[in-house]
Amino acid sequence: MKILTFSGIVLAFSASSALAQTTHSIDHSGMHMSVSQMEDAVHATAVVNSISEGSANVSHDPIPAIGWPGMTMDLPLLADAQIMGDVAQGDKVTLMLLKGTDGMYAIGAMMPN
Repeated sequence: MKILTFSGIVLAFSASSALAQTTHSIDHSGMHMSVSQMEDAVHATAVVNSISEGSANVSHDPIPAIGWPGMTMDLPLLADAQIMGDVAQGDKVTLMLLKGTDGMYAIGAMMPN
């Protein structure tokens, strides 16, 4: 019985984790990413403060998956970053962050909420 209960708990946590990863609306199918990058992609909710050539200044909610508290910061935009729809200053967005070989995160995609 203990094994069955433990298995149920593990399954519940696994299902909630999978659900959390699929509740965003970013379509990854057209992105030029390796399987490893796709698996390691982190999604976050943020407000866009500004977008310039090659970077975006955002105020994001805490991102527990990578241990970041909520903060305002400049994040680089990958050269092939997909900005879906019209994104303007003050818009709430979902970010897809990808970890580079240097260990730093950059925006791979941004979509208005």
